[in-house]
Amino acid sequence: MLNDIQKLREETGVGVMECKKALEEAKGDLEKAKKVLYKSGLAKAGSKSGRNTGAGLLETYIHNQRVGVLLEIRCETDFVAKNELFKELAHIVAMQVAAMNPENVEELLKQPSIKNEKETIEDFIKQYIAKIGENIRVERFCRYEL
Repeated sequence: MLNDIQKLREETGVGVMECKKALEEAKGDLEKAKKVLYKSGLAKAGSKSGRNTGAGLLETYIHNQRVGVLLEIRCETDFVAKNELFKELAHIVAMQVAAMNPENVEELLKQPSIKNEKETIEDFIKQYIAKIGENIRVERFCRYEL
């Protein structure tokens, strides 16, 4: 079971104890355990949505020197703003803006993710909220194209 916990942790980024509980609930089935973690992660993300996001970062992305994006993405603390997972999320969301050209944040959040078309950007961000443990919000963005 220890190898399964480690594999589940590597695939999901969720903590060891939560992986162990999910595997126990799924009776050792890795795929079912992933679904358990996904559902619990969305629930945790929903509970954090009202928390203030006073920190964050600006992410830039340039695609083929023809499309540029400046993204403001917020979190609760400076500690998380420096976290590699948070920076990864910011980069992916900036690429999404460059590729899909949403008109505003609301439209962006409803778009299918370029990483996984079966989920929206909003769901994608909620997965990161569950992993990181803080509220995350896309504040605004600006997209330029030649």
